[in-house]
Amino acid sequence: MIAKGTVHKYGDNVDTDVIIPARHLNTQDEKELASHCMEDIDADFIHKVKAGDIMVGEANFGCGSSREHAPIAIKASGISCVIASSFARIFYRNSINIGLAIIECPEAAKEIKDGDIVNVDFDKGIIVNESQNKEYTFPPFPEFIQKIISSNGYLNAIKEGKFND
Repeated sequence: MIAKGTVHKYGDNVDTDVIIPARHLNTQDEKELASHCMEDIDADFIHKVKAGDIMVGEANFGCGSSREHAPIAIKASGISCVIASSFARIFYRNSINIGLAIIECPEAAKEIKDGDIVNVDFDKGIIVNESQNKEYTFPPFPEFIQKIISSNGYLNAIKEGKFND
């Protein structure tokens, strides 16, 4: 599995209330959630993001409330994966559950800049920053997480029988 896209970079402690403001939680519609993703810290995000793009944050990405809406809004906006120094635990789990690829790689998160073009090989555990000609490694996803992400979420993986073995 490979992702390639333009980076949208954010700093430390990006909380779920910033990812999707609480005033927009009256819907479960993924497109509606995506249309408000990051609007309080980056009003242009939704106009700049393209399918396959990559979000990069630094420490404690996804902190705050445990709402599943945050990773849904990110994924529905077109982001193919999130790279950060570290993630809030519940955000990490919610992301995997819905099939949003997330990678902890402190060195990459620190050095990658907004607008860089990044290529991620999930199977090999390699991030290539094409803009800076730098390469980073991370532990490849375990097989069960690869199944969840390739199925677009845990429930889909179950429906597809990927855990019947």
